[in-house]
Amino acid sequence: MAPTSTTPSGPRRVSIEHPAYNATSAVYYGSEEAHSRPRTYSTDYSKRRPIIQQNDSRKRHEKVTESAGPRRFLVDVEETIRIVLEQEDTDGDFQISITDSGPKIMSLGTATSNGFKTFDIRGTYMLSNLLQELALAKDHGRKRIVLDESRLTENPVDRLSRMIKTSFWNALTRRIDGDGLEIITADPKNRTANIKPLIYVPHGEPKMAEYYRQVALEKPHLGLQVEVLPKKCDDPYFVKSLNDRPGILALAMRESDDGKGGTTLKGIPFVVPGARFNELYNWDSYFISLGLLVDGMTDMAQGMVDHFVFEIKHYGKILNGSRSYYLCRTQPPFLTDMALQIFNQLDRNKADANKEWLRRAIQAAIKEYHTIWMALPRLDPETGLSRYRPDGVGIPPETEASHFLHILEPYAHKHGLSILDFSEKYNEGEIKEPGLDEYFLHDRAVRESGHDTTYRFEKICANLATIDLNSLLYKYEIDIATAIRDVFDDDLAMDDEFELSPFPPTPEVFERFEKDPSSRVSSLKEAQHSEIWFQRAEFRKQRIDHYLWNESKKLYFDYDTVKKRQINYESVTTFWPLWAGCASEEQAWKLVAHSMSKFEVIGGLVSGTEESRGKISLDRPNRQWDFPYAWPPHQIMTWVGLERYGYLEEAQRLAYRFLYMMTVAFVDFNGTVPEKFDAVKLSHMVDAEYGNQGLDFKMVPREGFGWMNSAYQVGLTFLTQHMRRAVAACTSPEVFFGRASANSEVHVGHHRTLSSTDPFGIAMENLSIN
Repeated sequence: MAPTSTTPSGPRRVSIEHPAYNATSAVYYGSEEAHSRPRTYSTDYSKRRPIIQQNDSRKRHEKVTESAGPRRFLVDVEETIRIVLEQEDTDGDFQISITDSGPKIMSLGTATSNGFKTFDIRGTYMLSNLLQELALAKDHGRKRIVLDESRLTENPVDRLSRMIKTSFWNALTRRIDGDGLEIITADPKNRTANIKPLIYVPHGEPKMAEYYRQVALEKPHLGLQVEVLPKKCDDPYFVKSLNDRPGILALAMRESDDGKGGTTLKGIPFVVPGARFNELYNWDSYFISLGLLVDGMTDMAQGMVDHFVFEIKHYGKILNGSRSYYLCRTQPPFLTDMALQIFNQLDRNKADANKEWLRRAIQAAIKEYHTIWMALPRLDPETGLSRYRPDGVGIPPETEASHFLHILEPYAHKHGLSILDFSEKYNEGEIKEPGLDEYFLHDRAVRESGHDTTYRFEKICANLATIDLNSLLYKYEIDIATAIRDVFDDDLAMDDEFELSPFPPTPEVFERFEKDPSSRVSSLKEAQHSEIWFQRAEFRKQRIDHYLWNESKKLYFDYDTVKKRQINYESVTTFWPLWAGCASEEQAWKLVAHSMSKFEVIGGLVSGTEESRGKISLDRPNRQWDFPYAWPPHQIMTWVGLERYGYLEEAQRLAYRFLYMMTVAFVDFNGTVPEKFDAVKLSHMVDAEYGNQGLDFKMVPREGFGWMNSAYQVGLTFLTQHMRRAVAACTSPEVFFGRASANSEVHVGHHRTLSSTDPFGIAMENLSIN
């Protein structure tokens, strides 16, 4: 007989109107507790022996015996939590997963029998859902609940999608104002002694500065410090001077009624990636916005564009993240596509307001394009292509304390200093080490690329004209041209003054610009027309084909602008030209027919080939943006690109693989939605320098992870109903697509290995000790 949860005793009445089984937790558990006739039935769990059945740990969401209507259980919340954790959580992590060795079975009393009859809850999925539901009920102050069996056996695809839409996005939402400061100022990356909340307000926003000073006075318990930045706030030496005083950067605000007949400022809500990344990020926000749009949260996505426009105006660029240590650094540019996708979903009854909003976004993108991506040092005038090459001084302060120890140790030994003393003297400029300067130039570029870290970029990133960046800038040029032509009557004046980058970009033109300032053109003197932007796009496409396309290998490669040659690393970003539309039909066919197999594995697309990554050892560990890891941006970009060129079946197959991997993790590991996956082992338990994010929760997942949430919502839009049902049943891609049996050969380029496709076997493989 299975262990039985104690049924609540005392006078009770079962509610006739019960919320739908798939209602939000606020609706489902927010109503008053129900009562039934007096009963004293209860089961003493301590006197019962659990019956452990073979293979229960592999069962995910088995049905129990049939009943005439929806089965519901009477549950004592606290006591049942205690029983579930005591019996099933054998590794003590407050989660129920397939690696726990409990019996995977317990009984709950039914509501129709007032707890007298019991039915078994079996398998990891049902038990982990039970634990999650109990945690949610506890959040709402419930001591006793009537729980639908359907909530425990819910289709996992429906459950995860519902949780993302109704719970995860809300949990990841932040606001920078008096009500949101306490949460947003917390920074897990801050390793300094100064842990008091500090907000930096940009120059030219006196009303905003006064608002935050007033918040500091009205909420002294916050200990809030307010500082105003200088107009030139991204000078690398100034930014370095802030390293000991890291703080959140103020973002866009709106005037709002203060309830007293006046107005006040309110922060515009935005969504953060999650875990240790508790601020607004650049390219994360683009992919997050795609998920928000799928879920109908257009206003939230629109507000994130407003923040990017504010950042370009006040901080000179869309920042890597909205913290002081990111002031010199941006990330992959997606603003134009983000703005246009949102614009197309805005209320058509507000046409004038929508057009004005898009105008501000396109103006900001044009400014960013000219002053960041088409300006030195990011632009390489010889090729006319752009690079990730941010300014900066010293050691990036936001990294883990041990991250650079292996780099700094030889230099510290050379100077007869401890690593800490050497780091301080190097950062202050007391010790000069050109080799170390070069290393950190490339390290900052890697972080600006968003791909931190990968052997693709190690010690060369700042010199590379990458295929991903230049595909994105081609898309900028096409988007800007199209918006000017179709929305702004082919004439767009600029509001901010800045220097326009010359076209075509050549070394001779830039040399003349340096010698003769009068040859430079102000943005206020020249309206923007579509023709020049289409010309810029065509010019970049020609340069991409010349420098980055490799006809013999049928792939795009990054180009080293110093050594004047392509690098050999095979990156999955070779498919980004499909998303941008700058590949020819023939190039697209060659990528799909000849090159996709290099990157496609059971769980989707890996970041690069195993051959490109090279051998791994104690002295050469895994990097998280290399093989065998799979990330949402690479999947989404490729799905969309393939669909754009008519390869819908390939896009659907890849989407199925990735969503299958996500669903298996969700089902088998207590609702886990991580930052990234090992797509070969189908595991979120990765062996890379930063580990994984989105795993540290108790009983119920609260946030998932920003762009992984989006990958699920966007990915579902690619699947047919048949594919969706198969994913919900955790049908392996190798079985669904009829390519292999339970144990199949997985091909990765020239790599070939026998790999189990059974999730339990894979999880145990991953936990094995070498």
